[in-house]
Amino acid sequence: MSDKRDYYDILGVSKNADEAELKKAYRKLAMKYHPDRNPDNKDAESKFKEANEAYEILSDKEKRSLYDQFGHAGVNQNAGGGGFSGGAGFGGFEDIINEMFGGGFGGFSSSSRRNGPRKGNDVRADITLTFEEAVFGCEKEIEFYRTEECPTCGGEGAEPGSKTTTCTKCGGSGELRYSQRSLFGESISVKKCDVCQGKGKVFENPCHTCKGKGKVKKKKTIKVNIPAGVYNGAQLTLRGESDLGTKGGPRGDVYVVIRVLSHKIFKRDGEDIFLDIDITFAQAVLGAEITVPTLDGKVSYKITPGTPSGKTFRLKGKGVPNLNAYGRGDQYVKVNIVVPKNLNGKQKEELRKYALTMGEDLSKVGGKDKGILNKLKDGLKK
Repeated sequence: MSDKRDYYDILGVSKNADEAELKKAYRKLAMKYHPDRNPDNKDAESKFKEANEAYEILSDKEKRSLYDQFGHAGVNQNAGGGGFSGGAGFGGFEDIINEMFGGGFGGFSSSSRRNGPRKGNDVRADITLTFEEAVFGCEKEIEFYRTEECPTCGGEGAEPGSKTTTCTKCGGSGELRYSQRSLFGESISVKKCDVCQGKGKVFENPCHTCKGKGKVKKKKTIKVNIPAGVYNGAQLTLRGESDLGTKGGPRGDVYVVIRVLSHKIFKRDGEDIFLDIDITFAQAVLGAEITVPTLDGKVSYKITPGTPSGKTFRLKGKGVPNLNAYGRGDQYVKVNIVVPKNLNGKQKEELRKYALTMGEDLSKVGGKDKGILNKLKDGLKK
């Protein structure tokens, strides 16, 4: 058993908390326990690490999904929480202030990070699988649009051969900085230059293909290996397959969201499969060998004499492969005794004989001597 506290409890939020609530809760704890504000305070250091780790997991959709399903065991390999190079999504204490007040504080500035390489945008792609494809895994193709380097200008944004000059408004930085004072001191706001649109350069003739952006949208097709045991709503991450980054930054990621179609006869719960199957009265009483459909094909199963309707038996290892471990779940089969509705005269007579041998009085239940209409008439006379 893990001795770690629940991540939602650490941040003081509910399990339905959205991204804004998580961020607000984390910032409050980070402001309170950050090492820069609590030097040599081991308790504050521990609580900051704890909040940092909780926010890192819960702010990531994929990690949060694993945590919600499997607890700490599902994210131990991904959890951070170490060191003080910054909180989840923040750097030092000044970065938390920047995040809250939109700029630098007390002489600090995040300009170097803004001017540095930045990761490209992420893309979502949806995929639909049959029940069997989700159980056993498969290979699928996905199509999506992502940014590519413009083939005409090579990503420069200028028409080949045209003149390019440094933006005079921002001095080539691509940013404009504004200083203002507040209760917390001087704050610095950084905005994208409205002349060069953040490029730091002005083109005499923008590229006719990309309109000066240096990037174009193109359709991309990728083959994806779907692992056995995926479930409806599962998400796969394709690292570095999405939009181009800026200033040498890496590409974004593609998040593949899986939708699984329902099956005609099988139902799934986790790694287990459930099935209802009909048997006759004679098979239930006398016992029989029946054929049961499974995901691997048909198998034989012996019904023991005297099996009641609704009894469930298990076929071990006939369920869904475990997505995060070895082995497979089981298949559970519930038998339902079917009551015959269209017996002929001879069959009814034989059934009456059987009932008499069992000591049943059929005259009280609409048997040979009294039908339903006669019983109703008798009831009206009384």
